[in-house]
Amino acid sequence: MTDIESHLRKFQKELSAGTVSLALLAVLGAAAEPMYGYQIAKRLEREGEGVLSGKQSALYPVLRNLGAAGLLDSHVEPSVTGPPRRYYRITDTGREVLQQWTSAWRATRDSVDSVLEGPTA
Repeated sequence: MTDIESHLRKFQKELSAGTVSLALLAVLGAAAEPMYGYQIAKRLEREGEGVLSGKQSALYPVLRNLGAAGLLDSHVEPSVTGPPRRYYRITDTGREVLQQWTSAWRATRDSVDSVLEGPTA
């Protein structure tokens, strides 16, 4: 791996750390019913055009942290095709936080885009 590739990987990892929680809340905020981890991962992969895809196991610590913060509720249901599945749904507090985080994300994105595009005059 070259130094350039190494820098890109590090940058992508740092960006991902802050955006995965937002993306998870957004997926669950848009869901009509509770979802389990594999469903969430597939939705992220599909709707995020692969940018947010990664190891499915990496989502579970984030889901647990969001649950511990009161932003998600979860429950376990037996599965006919395998082990029991934990289903997640966003809480009312999670919806409020999602709105705040979305606003913060958009403001940050717009600011960074302005800097990257340079002066307009």
